[in-house]
Amino acid sequence: MATSATSEASSDQLLVVIDPVARRTDGESVRIAKDVLSAGAQTKLCLPEGPEEFARALIRRGSRRPVVVGDDRALVRAVSVLHRRRELAGCALSMVPVGTALTVAGALGVPMGTVAAARAVLDGAERRLDLLVDDSDGVVLGALRIPSVVQREPVVEEGRPWLRTAQSLVRTLVPARETTLPAPRPARLRVEVDGVTLVDLDQPVETVSVTPAACGVAQVEVRPVSVGAEASPLLARGRTVSVSGADFRYRADAGVWGPVRRRTWTVWEGAWGLTVPASR
Repeated sequence: MATSATSEASSDQLLVVIDPVARRTDGESVRIAKDVLSAGAQTKLCLPEGPEEFARALIRRGSRRPVVVGDDRALVRAVSVLHRRRELAGCALSMVPVGTALTVAGALGVPMGTVAAARAVLDGAERRLDLLVDDSDGVVLGALRIPSVVQREPVVEEGRPWLRTAQSLVRTLVPARETTLPAPRPARLRVEVDGVTLVDLDQPVETVSVTPAACGVAQVEVRPVSVGAEASPLLARGRTVSVSGADFRYRADAGVWGPVRRRTWTVWEGAWGLTVPASR
């Protein structure tokens, strides 16, 4: 579903894709974003009802500059769509953050205020960013971490409001009680950076983190399990990071992925562009 609004204030043409989760969680911020963007540029508003319509809107954007109104998940979805079509090189994304999962957007330099973010879309500058691409063509915008953090509540999939309603009803009817979560168990993983083994299966580890650094390399940190004195982290930098071992899950951006037995990430230098305030 799409509507249009135009302004003579700017010749820049924007495709404003408003994520359905953003519309449900904070309609007022969505309205403010639309007003600011429409006052400063020619805009076409798109209101997708799900991931397929979201992707279709981006694919059919023409010469318009895409603006995502939503949270980290919406931004990752947009980058994923354009990456799969190999269109990131010639397309700078913009974002107005609306929602609760905004850690990635903030770390990348997107203003957290609705008005400030919308003005950055209009007056900001493109910043080229590295991208982690895995061997299944998935993307990671920020850092990834293994093992994943234990989830306290099940994730409700988009498009299933009835499940959220049922869960709320259960919480209302059943008395609250403390739940003891299982402690994360050490993992036995082989971590290789540019083909060199950083840690092998005989050394249990607490966490592995991979973060895009700069100039096309990633920073890798492995924290071995401590026995007595705290073990020093193992550090390495490289372009390709492979992790293998027993089934493992990993947290990346706004989601938890897996289980997998092997995954390789490669840094694509300057692979995508994001509009941020010109001063950054």
